[in-house]
Amino acid sequence: MSTQPVKYDPKNMIFRRLGSSGLRVPVFSFGGWLTVGATVKGDPVKEIMKTAFENGINMFDTAEGYAKGECEVEMGRVIKELGWRRTDLIISTKLFWGPHGSPNDIGLSRKHIIEGAKEALERLQLDYVDIIFAHRPDNTVPMEEVVRAFNYVIEKGWAFYWATSEWSAYEIEEAHHVADKLGLIAPIAEQCQHHMLHRERPEKEYAPLYKKYDLGTTVWSALASGLLTGKYNNGIPPDSRFATNKDFFKDTLDILTKDEGLKKIEKVKQLTEFAEKELGCSVTHLALAWVAKQPGTSTVILGATKPEQVIDNLKALDVIPKLTEEVLEKIEKILDNKPSPVL
Repeated sequence: MSTQPVKYDPKNMIFRRLGSSGLRVPVFSFGGWLTVGATVKGDPVKEIMKTAFENGINMFDTAEGYAKGECEVEMGRVIKELGWRRTDLIISTKLFWGPHGSPNDIGLSRKHIIEGAKEALERLQLDYVDIIFAHRPDNTVPMEEVVRAFNYVIEKGWAFYWATSEWSAYEIEEAHHVADKLGLIAPIAEQCQHHMLHRERPEKEYAPLYKKYDLGTTVWSALASGLLTGKYNNGIPPDSRFATNKDFFKDTLDILTKDEGLKKIEKVKQLTEFAEKELGCSVTHLALAWVAKQPGTSTVILGATKPEQVIDNLKALDVIPKLTEEVLEKIEKILDNKPSPVL
């Protein structure tokens, strides 16, 4: 039996630098939020990740808080079983909500960052991750402690870079100031929610950071948890994310029955018609390509419960070049929600 590692073929994947770093990431990556280790376990996880890898995706995103660490366990097992060469992969995880529930198993204390990083690597069965994210800001911990702890993790070789997730521009700025003052490594990227219906923070609040620090984003929920696929245009399908995670999406489901939600669905219907008639693609492909086209976007994290979804989502690669200035202006007229420029 051959022990040769499986060769990675990037296919037609587009690669970009992750923020200010030299790390090159695929414009579409795969993440396990709400699925891997929770609603999807065992062989189906392997099939999804294998399909992603065979179609050019070599970046996999997880977190200690996803399915209480089970997402990391599942992904680590698959990486090992499929015999992928570690240097071909980009693995990211996130720290904040530890799986044990003890007082020091949450937040960004030096204790939790260091212990959490070590435990994450054990679950992943890896010696290191490429990027380790602070999954949320922690205003109970001094920023110097946070920056020093992530630098310790990097110095130990447990991660190559650190980054933030859902931090405010002020908090990211503070981390850079502390790092600069102490001669330490600053965060290179921000993992944020960004989609056609959620634009204020990534497009307005972070705008100065893209220029000042060459900040990159690893985008989650580019499809608004499925809303931008058009699947909710006529109700909630029983196998949809909103149906299988009712408690988590309780507020979202409530909004969909009100005026605000109905307006969003109307926009999705208009975008669906535009995508099909003007671009010859689905609204899903348009929504993914649109986020990928935005300044600052380094990678868009795809979620999937079936291998076929990954293959279908990657059709967005063909739509990105079609998003000319003229096309983007037409989309803006439908959305009518462009953030006002920073003064």
